[in-house]
Amino acid sequence: MFYNAVAVAFVLICLTGLYLAGRVLLRKGWLLGWLRGMCGMVVLALGLLVGLIAFDIFSYQQILNEKSLATVSFKKLASQRYNAVLVDADGREQRFELYGDQWQLDARLVKWSGAMAGFGIKPAYRLDRISGRYFSLEDERSARRSVYPLVESRYGIDLWAWLHQANRELPWIDAVYGNATFVPMEDGALYEVTLSHTGLLARPLNDPAKQAVSRWQ
Repeated sequence: MFYNAVAVAFVLICLTGLYLAGRVLLRKGWLLGWLRGMCGMVVLALGLLVGLIAFDIFSYQQILNEKSLATVSFKKLASQRYNAVLVDADGREQRFELYGDQWQLDARLVKWSGAMAGFGIKPAYRLDRISGRYFSLEDERSARRSVYPLVESRYGIDLWAWLHQANRELPWIDAVYGNATFVPMEDGALYEVTLSHTGLLARPLNDPAKQAVSRWQ
């Protein structure tokens, strides 16, 4: 709810900026027309930028205690080649062809500290990518790789990337990566990926997954 409210606030700022820009641009008068036009274009550009930032914020979800992010199941197609089916917390299904022996799910995290955390604002997340990895270092260097983005920021506006670059200058907010430990791919295996304040965790849900994990430990 907090991040939706922030996004709505940015949308309102965007609409206000567009309204003010429209008023400036539609006023009559030649003497100050150029200055008004330039001012209107600047306000219009700022309004659109704020609107795009709001759109990016909507792609994040709040972490409330431990949260189930997704389930991932595997079907073996060939040696070191699997069909992976990812179903996220909203029920959206995505399919990927992963190469290797193990897989990993990454997420982007926004964490609050200091006074902001004291207000009870919870961290937020967005699924970032799923990837495969080979157990052999030689295969990892030479064999076919597979990395797929899950959610991408549109129109070149990536608020998380800006925050990540400015982490040292913003002591009250951290934009960091979270990733589950690499776990084995196995025919018929089903895993659940959960997220808590400590990070991501992949848990085996059925016997093929449990047996695969026990063999790799």
